[in-house]
Amino acid sequence: MSPHGRLVAAPVVVLALLQLCMLPTICMAAVQYDYGDALMRSLLYFEGQRSGKLPAQQRVTWRGNSGLTDGNSAGVDLTGGYYDAGDNVKFGFPMAFTVTMLAWGVIEYKTQLQSTDQLAYALDAIQWGTDYFIKAHTAPNVLFGEVGDGYSDHACWMRPEDMTTPRGAYQINASHPGSDLAAETAAAMAAASIVFQELDPTYSANLLSHARQLFSFADTYRGKYSDSITIVDSFYESWSGYDDELLWAAIWLYDATGDQSYLQYLINNAASLGGTGNAMDQFSWDNKYAGVQLKATKLLLDGKSSMANTATLQAYQAKAEYFLCSALQKNSGSQIPKSPGGMFWIQPWNNMQYVATTAFLLTVAYDYYTNAGKTLSHCTSSVQNSELLAAATSQVDYILGSNPRGTSYLVGFGSSYPPQVHHRGSSIVSIKQNSQFVSCSDGFTQFYYSSSPNPNVHNGALVGGPDQNDNFQDSRSNYEMTEPATCNTAPMVGVFARLAAGGGASTSSAFYTSEGRRVGAGPEVVAATAAAAAKAARVQQQQPVEITQSFADEWNVKGKIYYKYIGKITNNCTSSTLTNVTLVVHNLQGATSVWGLEKLPGNPKGNIYTLPDWMPSLKPKQSIKFAYVNLARHGQAKFFLLSY
Repeated sequence: MSPHGRLVAAPVVVLALLQLCMLPTICMAAVQYDYGDALMRSLLYFEGQRSGKLPAQQRVTWRGNSGLTDGNSAGVDLTGGYYDAGDNVKFGFPMAFTVTMLAWGVIEYKTQLQSTDQLAYALDAIQWGTDYFIKAHTAPNVLFGEVGDGYSDHACWMRPEDMTTPRGAYQINASHPGSDLAAETAAAMAAASIVFQELDPTYSANLLSHARQLFSFADTYRGKYSDSITIVDSFYESWSGYDDELLWAAIWLYDATGDQSYLQYLINNAASLGGTGNAMDQFSWDNKYAGVQLKATKLLLDGKSSMANTATLQAYQAKAEYFLCSALQKNSGSQIPKSPGGMFWIQPWNNMQYVATTAFLLTVAYDYYTNAGKTLSHCTSSVQNSELLAAATSQVDYILGSNPRGTSYLVGFGSSYPPQVHHRGSSIVSIKQNSQFVSCSDGFTQFYYSSSPNPNVHNGALVGGPDQNDNFQDSRSNYEMTEPATCNTAPMVGVFARLAAGGGASTSSAFYTSEGRRVGAGPEVVAATAAAAAKAARVQQQQPVEITQSFADEWNVKGKIYYKYIGKITNNCTSSTLTNVTLVVHNLQGATSVWGLEKLPGNPKGNIYTLPDWMPSLKPKQSIKFAYVNLARHGQAKFFLLSY
C-alpha cells in the first residue's frame, strides 16, 4: 500500500556500463535496455490488477474473475476498476491518479505507443478505469471512493478470486464532501476524454460530462475525502489537502475543452490554492502541484497565454523549474536527494513511485522545452535540454538494472528481479491451476510465510524499491520494499514508450549463457525474447557514439576505498567523422578531472568535457580512451552525450 506523500528528436543520450564477469559460465554483454519489452510488461501489469469480470482477451491468465458483487451493499454496480497494490481493496483516489497518468502518457506519446504496437493495450488500461468511474459517479454530487476496507483486507492473505472480506462501498456527497477525490477523478476523466476524442467521440463526451460535474462538485462542496470516508485515513489520506487537485482538474478540463473559464480558474486561484506558492520536491498520487506547474508552463511555452495571464503563468513556471532544477541537482534551494547509486530518494515506503513520477515529468519537460526552443532559466547554472532526458533515463535505467545490486525492480524484466513480491494474487497459486479455496489464514501459512518465489510472475509490477543506501530486502513481508502499486507503473508507460521509440537510451549489462541465450525470461513473454534481443542489437548499431567503462584497479587511502575506471569513446558511424563532441559527467566524487578528456571552458560546475586538442575528432570506428578515480561507494561515474 502506498503511503502518504509530503508537502514541501535530439541527439540520442547514450550511457554504457560494463562490469566484470563474475561466473565462469556466464559473461556480460553490453546491450541496450529493451524499453519496448519494459513497456509491454508494464501494460500486462494492469491486466493483473483488474477487478471484476475479466474480458475474453485477458492476457494475464493466472487471474480470474473477482469482486463480482462489489456495490451490492449500496444498491449499485461497482464491479470493475483496479486493486491498488498488493491487496484487494479498490481505493478510488490512487486509482484516479493512475488513470490520469496513463492518459497523460498516451496524450504525449500516442505515436510512440503505436510504433511499438502497445497503443490498444494502453487504451484498454485507461478504459478499464474510466468505465468504473462512470459507475461510481452515480449522481452529480455523489461519487463512490472505496470498495472494501484496508483493515479487514490486510488481516487476510487471500487471492482476489477467493475474497471473503467485507466489500463495503463508501461514498462522498454534498453532506460528506471530498474535493481531492472528486477533483482527481475529474482530472482522470478529462484526460481520458482527450485520449478517446477521435477514437470514440460519444464515449469521450460522456467522460467529459462526468468530469465537468465532478469538478463542480469538488469546488462547490469543499472538504478532504478522508474526513468523509474515514476508513481510508491510514492508507490514502490526502496529506497535501485538496487545493492541488482543484488546480489539477481545472487545467485538465481546460486542455479537454478549451473553455476559458477553466483557465481563468487556474489563473485566479494560483496563489490562494498554492499553485504559485508551493515549491515541490515530489509529484505523487497525493501531491499534484508539480504536475500542475509543468502543465501551466507548457501553456506559456506554447504561446497560449494572454498578456493578462503571462505573469501568473511565469510564476507557475518558476515553481515548475524549481522541481526540475532540483532533479538536475542545479536548484537554488534544496536538491532532490539521491542514493549513492543515483536513485532519487524521497521516503522509505514505496520510494519508487517518486522515481517513476519524476522520470515522467523530466521526460515531458524535455519535450516541452525542446519543442518550444527554450531552456530552463531558474537553475543555478545553464541547462541543456538533453540533461532533462538524461536525468530521466538514468532513473529508468536504475529501475531496470543500472543499480548497485544489478537487479531490475520492474518484475519480469531482465534476468534478476524480486521473486517474493508482496502481492496476494501473485504469491498464491493461481485459481486456474488449483481451484481449491485458500482461506484467510491458509494464505498466510501456506504462501505469505513461504520462502519460495511467487508462483505467478506479476509482469510490470514496479516494487517499492531499495532504501536510501540502495539496499534491498527480497522478502514478501517487507511491504515497504516489495509491494508494487498501480501509481508506480502508470507513469512508466509513457516514459517507456518515449524511450522505446528512440527518445534517448542507454546501454547496460545483460546476462547471457555461453550459448547466447538470455537468462530469466518470464513465462508470458518467452516468445518475445529473440525479437527483443535482435531489436536491441539493431538499436545499438544506430548509436553515433558508444561510451563503455570497465573496472581497472582499487586502493585504500586513509580508510577510504578508491576505484579506478578505464573508459572508451567510440565513433560507431561507418562513414562520418564526429567533431565537437561534448559530454556531461555525473556522480564523479573521487577525482577532479577525467584524464584523457578536457573540461569545457566556461563550465562552472566543471562536469562538461570535450575531446582533447591532440584528438579533436573521431573518424569512423575510431576510439579514444579516458580514465578517472572515484570513491568506491559512488561506483562508476555516468557519462552522457550532450552534442556532437
